[in-house]
Amino acid sequence: MRFLSKSKLIAFRQCPKRLWLEIHRPELREDSAGTLASFQVGYQVGDIARRIYDPEEKGHVIDVKTEGFDAAFARSARLLADSADPIFEAGFKAEGGLAFADVMLPVIENGERAWRMVEVKSSTSVKDYHREDVAVQAFIAQAAGVTVQSVVLACIDSSWVYPGEKDYRGLLAETDLSAETFARSGEVSAWMAEAQRVAAQPAEPAVGVGTHCHVPFACGFCNYCNRANPPSEYPVDWLPQFPAAQRRRLAEQGITDLRAVPDELLNAKQSLVKKHTLNKTVFFDAVGAAGDLAPHGSPATFLDFETVQFAVPIWKGTRPYQQIPFQFSLHTLSPGGQLSQSAFLDLTGRDPSESFAEALITACGATGPVFVYNASFETSRINELAQRFPHLASPLSAINARVVDLLPIARNRYYHPSQQGSWSIKAVLPAAVPALSYDALTGVKDGAMAIAAYCEAIRADTTSARKNEITQQLLAYCRLDTFAMVRLWQCFNGRNEPALSDVSPAPQLVRPGIGSDAVRDGIGA
Repeated sequence: MRFLSKSKLIAFRQCPKRLWLEIHRPELREDSAGTLASFQVGYQVGDIARRIYDPEEKGHVIDVKTEGFDAAFARSARLLADSADPIFEAGFKAEGGLAFADVMLPVIENGERAWRMVEVKSSTSVKDYHREDVAVQAFIAQAAGVTVQSVVLACIDSSWVYPGEKDYRGLLAETDLSAETFARSGEVSAWMAEAQRVAAQPAEPAVGVGTHCHVPFACGFCNYCNRANPPSEYPVDWLPQFPAAQRRRLAEQGITDLRAVPDELLNAKQSLVKKHTLNKTVFFDAVGAAGDLAPHGSPATFLDFETVQFAVPIWKGTRPYQQIPFQFSLHTLSPGGQLSQSAFLDLTGRDPSESFAEALITACGATGPVFVYNASFETSRINELAQRFPHLASPLSAINARVVDLLPIARNRYYHPSQQGSWSIKAVLPAAVPALSYDALTGVKDGAMAIAAYCEAIRADTTSARKNEITQQLLAYCRLDTFAMVRLWQCFNGRNEPALSDVSPAPQLVRPGIGSDAVRDGIGA
């Protein structure tokens, strides 16, 4: 009998074809950068869980990579039979399945040893697939002869505030799933039997592509499964905010192209996208855009943030997954038409929040609109900074009062077919201002890459040369975000674009974490 891991059984629950490919054609799997990053977060949270559940460090860790499967299962069985200490990654093998439990805690029940099973997740709430996950794990453990007294799921409590000093007690919040988990043993047994049948098939199951390819996980076999399905010239996915249920119904009817979507299913915005995409025409309400901007005076300031978030906080006073700003770029257009740029970037590895807030207050000045793209993001970060640093609350709140969002203006007044239903600045900029493009950047070209670069820069083993390289890449990326807003503002205002020589140098406060604590360097915008 083939023994299927818990992860493969969960893959089967998502899609039988995925299970078959995981076993027979694993070389076809292509995990996205996001998927790989989520694995790393999971490992980090697992390490912290060991500190939480074993503060005295008396527990045992099963390491299948170094011990090998047979030795890991054998040592797990011995420890589960007589240990009085926590066991991490204990392995079970029975009924054609195998699993490794994050945490097993010993309990005495009626004079007999039993175990409290804890499955640790890096999410902030219990998901349906988590329930299936623990049901499979508990079933295999019990089938292997382990007395499981209770089963809990430990998720991250996003409201918890890190007190510092590597004290992570309270990071994880437990949900008892014992009753429903034990009640699903028959259900799990049926899943395992069907999974075994699928795994034994000589050919892959005939399963078409659909929403299951991305729910609850992005499947690494999507490219393989889509190889015989050339993308539509005008995919239905380009329709903004088109309900997933409606998209599924259309797919079931074989409708995957905008040209076949009935007009009566579309709202005004979706109809506009369909019309101008198919006609290859640009929609631009120039009068309306200029009217939207008319009430806002000068000097005009254009602002963009870059933030990082950690599942496990590393700075005192911060929460899990809290967006911590570490960089901003700011362009200012004077009443006389002079454009200048300033920036802040902290790569010291210390909490950048207070220094960021102070630099932001100075850079924004006291008058004129502060243009952003998607205001809810920047204003939320500014509000959080005001709450964390009450002595800065008044000037930070004053900045928020001046914020003007360019996104709804773009969404209501402009659409180019190349945007493919998106109004992200990275979609609108090359459409409205073809001379500018994020493709010309090196190293950092989007927010996810900026976060990865920041995390690399603050690592202790990152060389000075590499940190300097990352510094320049981050400055260039964030600077383009605000320069893009300047160009869009000019486009929407019907004004001529200034020559690059019209842009004057301005200071950038950079805290690279090497050499002096703060370096001011002027560069042209």
